Amino acid sequence: MIRVGKDELICDFAETYHIIELRSLRPSMLATLAAGLRENSRIKMKIAGTKIDLKDMLLASITDKLGILLWQKTKDGNKGINPPKLVVSELTMEKEKEIVGYSSGADFLKERERLLNGGRI
Repeated sequence: MIRVGKDELICDFAETYHIIELRSLRPSMLATLAAGLRENSRIKMKIAGTKIDLKDMLLASITDKLGILLWQKTKDGNKGINPPKLVVSELTMEKEKEIVGYSSGADFLKERERLLNGGRI
């Protein structure tokens, strides 16, 4: 767990057990306490590759189903237009990263300098 996410593990131990210095524990005790962390702890979610826990996913799914049922009763729903945005999609969709290209090395260095100066030219 330490190799996967040391910061997440420290946060979880501080929150759950009020332990900040992990090295103060014997490895066997550290492993026991790590196994006892809740399923939606930061480190377990990182290991599982999830960003939201099951309870939140179920609530979002219920919200989506209710929204669709209500939308179906509207004029737009009868025509099949303007469906509601789905919460589950918003929670699970990764943000698109803007791809930036430069036509020359000088353009790249100019943008780099701008970013290093806090966005100012």
